[in-house]
Amino acid sequence: MRRRWPIWRTTLFFLGLAALLVALASPIDTYVAVSFTVHMVQHMILTVVAAPLVMLGAPIRPILRGLPLAVRAGIVRPLARARIVRTSVHLLRHPLIAGALYVGGLYAWHLPVLYDAALADTRVHALEHGWFFITALSFWSVVIDPEPFKGTLPYAGRLPYLLIAGAAQNTILGGILSFTSRTLYTGYANVVDTTGFGFDRLTDQRVGGAIMWVTGDVIFLAAASGAFFLWLAEEEEMQRKRERITG
Repeated sequence: MRRRWPIWRTTLFFLGLAALLVALASPIDTYVAVSFTVHMVQHMILTVVAAPLVMLGAPIRPILRGLPLAVRAGIVRPLARARIVRTSVHLLRHPLIAGALYVGGLYAWHLPVLYDAALADTRVHALEHGWFFITALSFWSVVIDPEPFKGTLPYAGRLPYLLIAGAAQNTILGGILSFTSRTLYTGYANVVDTTGFGFDRLTDQRVGGAIMWVTGDVIFLAAASGAFFLWLAEEEEMQRKRERITG
């Protein structure tokens, strides 16, 4: 890098990769087939831990600088300048589209038909993981500034976005799973729970819903608090500039 790169960004990026490995290449991935609670832990790691950490790490510029010059000149630059690529990235990072893909996927993949299909077929399960992680990256890129890009919402808009598209939807779905009086997923019906939790199927489902509800809301509310303080700092800086101009 020609300019000094902050070590905290590199640290967060590698923590995001570590979280991704924990979710997909650890015993967690083994036990998702026998426990809804463990499956929910996996989903939370992918969407509200790994994805925002990778975005906060802002890896685009260091990765590009690490590529051979021939690759950057012959492949990356033409792709970056291609109108279809630029338009696609712009659309995926539009707040309404990013929010709809993330929230829509969250609800859709927890419908019994799709959830049970993911349990029964490893290819569908891999598609589910890919959808969660990629749409989460798009969702968080709206409110995180992944240099050299900027978030697609101003600080004032990030607060309601995180509260409505993030915390509120997380609360609704987590609440449904926590308070339902019947088991929703037949994929676990004949599977022996080897996690050692000792939960019956309904309790397992409720605990998983509570993990989604509490864990997700804590992270979304923390992010919303960060957006609020950044908004205040921006307003204070603008006020100082106005005072210097009129002063």
